[in-house]
Amino acid sequence: MTTQARLHEHVASLSLEAKVRLLTGATVFTLHPAPEVGLDALALSDGPTGVRGVKVSGHDQAALLPNATLLAASWSEETLATAGRILAEEAERQRVHVVLGPTINLHRSPLGGRLFEAYAEDPMLTGKLAAAYVRGLQEHGIGACLKHLVANEAETQRTTVDSQVDEATLREVYLLPFEIAVEESQPWSVMAAYNKVNGTASTEQDHVQNEILKQDWGFDGLVMSDWGATHTAAAAANGGLDLVMPGPEGPWGDALVAAVRDGEVDESVVDDHVLRLLRLADRVDALDGPRAWRTDRLEPGSGERREQLTRLAAAGMTVLVNDGTLPLPRETTVALVGRHAVETVVMGGGSAEVRPVHRVSIADGLREALGDQVSVTDGVEVRVRPRIARPGALRDPVTGTPGIHVDVLDVDGAVLTSTHHDAATTTFGVDDPMPAGAANARLTAVVLDHGTIEVGVLGEGAWAFSVGDDTHALSLDIGDGDPADPVLRPPGWTTEVRVDDPVLLQATLTLTEGYAARVGLGSRPAPVHPGPAIEAAAAAVRDADVAVVVVGLTEEEETEGCDKATLALPGEQDALVSAVASAARRTVVVLNAATPVLMPWLDEVDAVLWAGFPGQESGHAVAAALLGDVEPAGRLVTSFPAADGDHPSWTVRPTDGALPYTEGAFLGYRGYAAGRAPAPAFWFGHGLGYAAWEYGVPTVATGDAAPVLTVAVTNTGDRESREVVQVYLEPVEADQPVRLVGWAAAVVPSGGTAEVTVTCEPRMWRRWDVEADRWDRIADGGRLLVARGLGDVRATVAL
Repeated sequence: MTTQARLHEHVASLSLEAKVRLLTGATVFTLHPAPEVGLDALALSDGPTGVRGVKVSGHDQAALLPNATLLAASWSEETLATAGRILAEEAERQRVHVVLGPTINLHRSPLGGRLFEAYAEDPMLTGKLAAAYVRGLQEHGIGACLKHLVANEAETQRTTVDSQVDEATLREVYLLPFEIAVEESQPWSVMAAYNKVNGTASTEQDHVQNEILKQDWGFDGLVMSDWGATHTAAAAANGGLDLVMPGPEGPWGDALVAAVRDGEVDESVVDDHVLRLLRLADRVDALDGPRAWRTDRLEPGSGERREQLTRLAAAGMTVLVNDGTLPLPRETTVALVGRHAVETVVMGGGSAEVRPVHRVSIADGLREALGDQVSVTDGVEVRVRPRIARPGALRDPVTGTPGIHVDVLDVDGAVLTSTHHDAATTTFGVDDPMPAGAANARLTAVVLDHGTIEVGVLGEGAWAFSVGDDTHALSLDIGDGDPADPVLRPPGWTTEVRVDDPVLLQATLTLTEGYAARVGLGSRPAPVHPGPAIEAAAAAVRDADVAVVVVGLTEEEETEGCDKATLALPGEQDALVSAVASAARRTVVVLNAATPVLMPWLDEVDAVLWAGFPGQESGHAVAAALLGDVEPAGRLVTSFPAADGDHPSWTVRPTDGALPYTEGAFLGYRGYAAGRAPAPAFWFGHGLGYAAWEYGVPTVATGDAAPVLTVAVTNTGDRESREVVQVYLEPVEADQPVRLVGWAAAVVPSGGTAEVTVTCEPRMWRRWDVEADRWDRIADGGRLLVARGLGDVRATVAL
């Protein structure tokens, strides 16, 4: 019997009620089993840069990879395939069947809060890298999940916003990454987005999910909802959605059974949904018995894994400016400055967060590489929101180990549950149901910081808080924020106290019916006024050979659930850079940010290295890049505006609930090239590496469906380097933007020459004919631009 016949036989053996039961999750991250057809319970996990597991909190430690923009800056399909393979091994280690990634929405506006999870502003680059990531995951039998289908490029009002996109732009731009990934890697699942598209909820998009995804592209996998995104039974079931998440509650269940009985949904539609679910289970080896999980996968902190993640991060880092200061000679004395140097941001916020086995700061990484040649000075404050205590700042008073103690109490104060948490945070009512009779939760910890410190609590609700003899009653509310804020961005409160000896911190939360939120305790040294901090930094750099000042963004700006209002660095970081640059002999700026920032001090410094959020090995990777142990050969995956507002598609704020994509296909570099915004500070594709290059005269041959371009590149630098040859098409039609049509890379020794061949992507010669409702070809002619980013075009070839 064929696999298809076997799956159909399983579907036919189930009652309507049994089939519908399978189409809503069993818990937040697991699905229902069906022993009668051999279906094991599938486990899903958030991604895309780490496998968290099936719990929001209290999960296992995991390997934390570099963030998506940093991986994508490699412009390397092999790098993304390697990332996929690592995640597959991590998933197997944690017994997870499907990783919820990659995120392949586009960088429409640099204000998007979730861009750090997505690859690029270009659809073709995004699609090709996503396909490689999917192949790396699925070759190990772990399912990938493309997300979020579609036009989900901003977080403001994300659960209700109506993204208004004309059909040509939808097909040519925003669906293209999904199309490429589906056709070239056959992902086993896709996630529908929260937003509406042209007035219809993504979970009910018959046009996108049935007509385009399943029919036109031949997708035979499963379409699941984003968590809590489904609000209808018949409309969503008929619209192509196969699985509602999370569970066990949801809008389907009895309502979908009734819709079938009443003739609103044909039972064959339900059968197709179940068939796709069973097909996914079969692919991840969870049908006909539980999967035989391998137990020999690398641990997250193993030497081999750490070396692997260090190299992945360093290779994607991008040299934006360099007068020759980089790479640093090994004998250099370095004055390292900045809060991001000592508290390096390793990942963005929201569902992409994992619990890494460790976080190597840039200070630790450089000191490990250079020893006493490095001095370290803290910088200015970079956050405004209260945050969970850093690892090691608190001790459980019951166990004596790092972390906090959590008791759940009944109305009389009797303890119902008592648990240790080795992080300073936990959740209530999210991963597991509250114990019967729960009335209060008590969090306690011993504060290990001393001096003037800032302590506090995070979590929605009414709290009684005490530190030593200092007590407070407070109520924290998310206000009008995102519905997921109680878990993703909980509100917080802090107070400053003087602590000379270890002191007990205690916070008691009143638990209300249906309570579901993340909570935690905070403790850190009290923030220093920016004036003295900047003066101390300037004084610290005067005698060193070079100052390395680390600035950037944090999980407050780079996060799920909200967008940015500006690209300016938070706090007084710009003033810090200027002060250091005026005092130091030479100044290198390291940008610990995953997306564009403004750089008003650019003409004052000698080099700038964009480092992204480099993951658990951040400090080792930055040290390797600065010292040239690994060449930071990245190329930008999104344009960096020179000023707020100077962008072809700036706004992320809906008007009357609608967000029109008025720029059409001219987003990012395409709009800049058409003169629709002032020139960017750095173009898409820009990156200097550690060499200089000469280009020969390119030749073009006719390929099967698109040109094949060959060009000789000569490394005129003094070290081996990797060059990325980028080819863009400049069409003759005024309503068609410049677009990337291909790229290829070569590693060339100093003084060497390599012939680089770029096979262009045929899809980039298409345009959508709205009247005929089909693909057509753009007009013949135009030019190919051979470039190191659109700001550095090396040759043109007329077509």
